[in-house]
Amino acid sequence: MPTSARKAANLSLDSTLLAQARELDINLSRAAEDGIAKAVKAERERRWLEENAEAIRVYNEYIEKNGLPLDEYRTF
Repeated sequence: MPTSARKAANLSLDSTLLAQARELDINLSRAAEDGIAKAVKAERERRWLEENAEAIRVYNEYIEKNGLPLDEYRTF
């Protein structure tokens, strides 16, 4: 993940989970940032698939009807 300016944020967390994380000396800021980064990536992927669902469907139909382009040259 590229380093950029950091900004303070207030978060509400489950108190038991917070206590466990502190007990284990987990860097809360880094853990929250990692979790948010994963959530952002997952949501971007979900939205891309949703936005491109029609094109993917049409392409898959084409492949089913016509096979893969250049399939005759595949060596595997």
